[in-house]
Amino acid sequence: MPAVSQALIEFANHHRQPASPGVERIDMSRYQITLQPDFPIPGPNNVSWIRCRSDEADEVIREARATIAPRHLPVMWTLDPETEPPDFADHLARHGVHPDPHGAEFAVMVLPIDAMVEGPPVAGLEIRDALADLATFRSAAAVAAEAFMDRSHGDDPELIAMEERRRLNFRAAGNRRLLLAVVDGEPAGSAGISLYPPAGAAITGGSVRPKFRGRGVYRALVAARLDIARRAGAAGLAVWGGDMSAPILAKLGFEKVGWRRFYLDTSTA
Repeated sequence: MPAVSQALIEFANHHRQPASPGVERIDMSRYQITLQPDFPIPGPNNVSWIRCRSDEADEVIREARATIAPRHLPVMWTLDPETEPPDFADHLARHGVHPDPHGAEFAVMVLPIDAMVEGPPVAGLEIRDALADLATFRSAAAVAAEAFMDRSHGDDPELIAMEERRRLNFRAAGNRRLLLAVVDGEPAGSAGISLYPPAGAAITGGSVRPKFRGRGVYRALVAARLDIARRAGAAGLAVWGGDMSAPILAKLGFEKVGWRRFYLDTSTA
């Protein structure tokens, strides 16, 4: 396995998502808020990079909530190994914010760009550009919703309009890609990647519908994104792996270089 560079590790642990079409970033001296109104679930909407004194923690929580509340968005408080104070989670608990029941800790993992992700060919597999049109984008969103048992996907006109805005924003950003894996013409998996060459590329949302698992679709989506990152001149891939994905990613050669812990806050919704 190729060696992991310190630069890629630094990217994985300290890269901050920039503001872009559809993504609002509010930089405060003690924390950062990232909001995506057209993706109204915790995770895309979050408070992170918290660095404050212990006696300021309660003020930070109240201040961030007051900023987010007018947007009516639930958020995820995201803690990292350098969060200050180290017991910030205890402060969150006193405000009624507890670990995300769907996954409280993820591994920060990296794969160098010259790694090889190989596997047997998947019969009938086709990987499509999910940003090409709304129908393909919605198919990718439906795959992710089924894979993650997310009920937020549906045919409500307002939701469809939000998805189209997200698709157009992804395209306008210029560095974002979304893939739809199709097996024998049927949507099977989806996956995203954001390119930040030469530092690295962040991969997100890798998902496979239950009926297609075990065939190599997930591996194929990782390989496709590694190829995209390689052609863009990125140093490698970075990802946050949860209980389900981290063991698979480790088998593909990803190495753990850090962690993130997540605390669900619906008080701002």
